[in-house]
Amino acid sequence: MDVGLPAAHRYGAGVVQHTDFQRWVYQMLGEIDPDPDREGLVDTPRRVEEAFRFYCEGYSRDPFEEIGSALFQPETDEMVVVRNIEIYSLCEHHLAPFFGKAHVAYVPDGKIIGLSKIARVVDVFARRLQVQERLTQQVAHAIEKVLVPKGVGVIIEAAHLCMMMRGVQKQNSSTVTSSLTGVFRSDQRTRAEFLELVKS
Repeated sequence: MDVGLPAAHRYGAGVVQHTDFQRWVYQMLGEIDPDPDREGLVDTPRRVEEAFRFYCEGYSRDPFEEIGSALFQPETDEMVVVRNIEIYSLCEHHLAPFFGKAHVAYVPDGKIIGLSKIARVVDVFARRLQVQERLTQQVAHAIEKVLVPKGVGVIIEAAHLCMMMRGVQKQNSSTVTSSLTGVFRSDQRTRAEFLELVKS
């Protein structure tokens, strides 16, 4: 479908080829801006494609490959908590960013995981078109599948630009979601310890 931007055009010293993605962005710009060909927007379709390919690179990454062989025998069966993992994602309803922090915990049962791998698992799922509720569950289920621990706890706190910039426009709102499995769900003391460690 012809959306206005030619498959190739010449500027500077060479010919630039455009992808379908870039032509669709150009059409969108034409719907929004009365002059989509002005200097500031000339290269925007390419930049937007590059940005979205990066924002959504989680689709090309396997969370289990990210973990690889970074599994070890534990010297303790005490709770492991990784707090304040930064997340950046895109709301699948409006393609608007949401961002915040994830707190991930598990109680080992024969295996532990390299701490940086937990952050990588969070990033794999965050770098996709998401809703926060599903993101929280995906992280918990991936950790549970790899480690088969006594339990997993995941809490994500995030601010959503789709609420802050549009709609109700509540700039100070945040959303908190949790996913609890095993002892985090069945044992009140374990759950309370996790929540206290996150708050502290």
